[in-house]
Amino acid sequence: MGNIEIIEDYPDDKYGPSCLVLGHTSSGRALHVLCSYPSRPIIKVITIYEPDPDQWVDDRIRIS
Repeated sequence: MGNIEIIEDYPDDKYGPSCLVLGHTSSGRALHVLCSYPSRPIIKVITIYEPDPDQWVDDRIRIS
């Protein structure tokens, strides 16, 4: 993944602070990675998925 961007922040998540990160593969495919806060000593990846274009604008903004 080249450039990455935190697009959502969940400081009060019931399982511990986490965030949603947007990144792209070398072929340009968008991926969302939900993980624990990067400020922690060990980052835990919770899930990885391709954003659904019906639910996201430019893979960054969630459609309500």
